[in-house]
Amino acid sequence: MDEVNKKNSDDFITLSLGKQKNIALIAHDGKKQEMLDWCEWNKEILSKHFLSGTGTTARMITDRIGLPVRIFNSGPLGGDQQIGAKIIEGVLDFVVFFSDPLTAQPHDTDIRALLRIALVYDIPIATNRSSADFMITSPLMNEEYQRQVLNFHHAAQKRAEEL
Repeated sequence: MDEVNKKNSDDFITLSLGKQKNIALIAHDGKKQEMLDWCEWNKEILSKHFLSGTGTTARMITDRIGLPVRIFNSGPLGGDQQIGAKIIEGVLDFVVFFSDPLTAQPHDTDIRALLRIALVYDIPIATNRSSADFMITSPLMNEEYQRQVLNFHHAAQKRAEEL
């Protein structure tokens, strides 16, 4: 039994989310005002964390709400992929993505890729205001949090040995 537990423990690694979270803020055009309202409502909480966001959304939050936000490209110009890359690099801890399900998005494949990466790396992701409200007010937002993700290097090594 101990050998089984050791083998399984090698399959995963533990990553920490610090007390100060690195939060990505993204909103489709039809949801930008909702994002601004949400940021205004949660300004005090958000001001305690590091913020980044895609293009216009990030600029609007900085200009209209007064929160400092690191600006990536606009979503259709690769911003969603930049956010995904930062998740992979371990730089981002949390994503708030107000998606507009009623409007077709020309970069839908990028959006799906970002959501997939957030799932693979066990990143909390809120896709509407209700889920964002529940997550941002969680006591875990002010604490360190340990999450387990697949040890990709170990998995790749095992696959290479099996092939």
